[in-house]
Amino acid sequence: MKAAVSTSVFGAFMVLTVVLGLLAVRGRKKGRRDTGLAEWSVGGRSLGTAFIWVLMAGESYTSFSYLGAAGWGYRFGAPVLYVIAYMSCGYALGYVVGPMLWSYARRHQLVGITDIIAHRYGRPWLGTAVALLATVCLLPYIQLQITGMGVVVSTISYGAISLNWASFLGFAITTVFVVVSGLRGSAWVSVLKDVLVIVTLAFLVIYVPLHYFGGYGHFLDRIVHEKPQWLTFPGHESGGLGQGWFISTTLVNSLTVVIFPTTVAGYLGARSADTLRRNAVYLPAYNVLLFVPMLLGMAALFVVPGLTGTDSDLALFQLVVDSLPAWAVGVIGVAAALSSIVPMAVFMLVIGTMWGRSVLGAIPRLNRGDDRSADRRQKLWSQAVVVAAGSLALLLTYTAPNTLVRLSLISYEGMAQLVPMLLLGLVWRRLTLYGAVGGLAAGVTVVCVLVFSGHDPLWGVNAGLIGLAVNLAVALAVTWLGPRPADPRPDAEVLAPAEEFPRAGPAPAA
Repeated sequence: MKAAVSTSVFGAFMVLTVVLGLLAVRGRKKGRRDTGLAEWSVGGRSLGTAFIWVLMAGESYTSFSYLGAAGWGYRFGAPVLYVIAYMSCGYALGYVVGPMLWSYARRHQLVGITDIIAHRYGRPWLGTAVALLATVCLLPYIQLQITGMGVVVSTISYGAISLNWASFLGFAITTVFVVVSGLRGSAWVSVLKDVLVIVTLAFLVIYVPLHYFGGYGHFLDRIVHEKPQWLTFPGHESGGLGQGWFISTTLVNSLTVVIFPTTVAGYLGARSADTLRRNAVYLPAYNVLLFVPMLLGMAALFVVPGLTGTDSDLALFQLVVDSLPAWAVGVIGVAAALSSIVPMAVFMLVIGTMWGRSVLGAIPRLNRGDDRSADRRQKLWSQAVVVAAGSLALLLTYTAPNTLVRLSLISYEGMAQLVPMLLLGLVWRRLTLYGAVGGLAAGVTVVCVLVFSGHDPLWGVNAGLIGLAVNLAVALAVTWLGPRPADPRPDAEVLAPAEEFPRAGPAPAA
């Protein structure tokens, strides 16, 4: 009976999710004829402050927030606070970086990070190379969201829905509305997700301490006296995640999050530079919610002791399933599932756009015709890649999950190596193609060696920051001492001011 009630609630909300995604594009088509790549991939560059806020919050507030944050709080304690630290710092950096990238992309009619890099250095093949790197780094996140949703749905259904079927359900729902409605559909679904996340976490942060401990006083008193190692660095059996790791990880992740392909997609969907500045001011408020699963993960130490390994990620849901009625379990499960679906949608959309635009869309024989017809073909390629990327992640989830899990070890540190190529390249005209590529290759190599040899962190410092330091040193050295390639656009402006531009038409063929 409990399973029937919770799964019915879940099913009703999933239908609503698909409907919202489809309505997003239907309403847009009534008012506009432009249904090309820019409309699908960056929402026609017309999303206002509210939509950008929920979209970017939804992209960063993933299934990790319900599962991983609670699991880290349960296993380690204090080190989990790095998530709040780096996201807050990243939002502050986004106040400057977001309008800068938006301005450059708007002026040159670009639709993603690979577009920006290829245009800056005048080399289409560089966009392809960045697309390959970004895909390797993003696929594990799609797999993690599929897995996270599978775990959530299987748990809230009291085991009635198997893990494999739950994973497939998440993939199918996400693929349908992403292919049809693109970034705008993700923004609409983010509204539903945010309402449910705020309501459910606000309830849980009050309910759990009262129900299990009689109030916060007794709960915090037990933490202080019985689990003090969870409240200080390096945490409980964390393997050395001390102050040095915390500071270095906060620094490298805050730099990475502002140039992460999914974040850039959110930037480029904005209506104006001021929309992004306002959004950067409002977004840190969302981080308050992250304290809830972290705190409740530590509460689970006293209620469901003995969880080990990946089972600790279910710490929060063990409290929910054991103490709440089935309908409430269903609602909380929907909030957690949507926290997987929204970021998964943006990850899939970004991979599709990169390949459809910078790889397949850049092959002349595949894109013959005028600019408008080539733009439509690039959109079709992008939608096909969305299905292919999601299917690959789902297949590997079933057959070889450890493959993507191992790749996830280098995803954030690997993407950090694009910071000099992208940001330094936009603000410093002298950075050469050879310097940017040499730095990227050196940084990625250092990260891979340190991570896969088990030396992350090294001397307490995040491997990504070490790789970034090597990356920057090589980029500067090669730029100053190495050859200078011919500039294909010697008079082109690198960084346009963050000003208002007329509404952009369809993006030209690459």
